[in-house]
Amino acid sequence: MEGGQVEGGETELLLSSERLSSDSPVMWPDQQHFFGDFNPLHLSPAPPDWLLDVTRDDMASINELACLTPAQLMEKIRGLQNLAYQLGVEEARQMSRGRHLNVLHGPVRHVSGPPDWTSQHQ
Repeated sequence: MEGGQVEGGETELLLSSERLSSDSPVMWPDQQHFFGDFNPLHLSPAPPDWLLDVTRDDMASINELACLTPAQLMEKIRGLQNLAYQLGVEEARQMSRGRHLNVLHGPVRHVSGPPDWTSQHQ
C-alpha cells in the first residue's frame, strides 16, 4: 500500500452495503439553511439571568483567572483553601471565647430603664 492506494483485497473491506433513503427527515431535512438565511439574532439569545448580576469587578476577576496557567490556578485555589481554613479557625476561637464569657447563652433581656443597683447589693 503506497501513497494512499488500497490493495485489491482491502477495497472490499471498505465498501458499505448501507443505502441512504431520502425518506429520513434526519438525514434529509426539509429546510436547508444557507448563508443567505443567516440571522444573527437567532444565534445570540438573551443572556441568562445569572449573567445580569455579574459586575465589572466580577468580570475582571473571571478574566484574571482565565489568564492563569493550570499551575497558577491551582496555587490560587490552595491560597483560597488556606484562607477559608484560617477563617474557620478564627471563627472557632471566637465562638469558644464567647462560650467562656457566656455571651452566647441565655435569653435576651429587654431593659425598660436603668438597672436597680440597690436591690442587688442588700
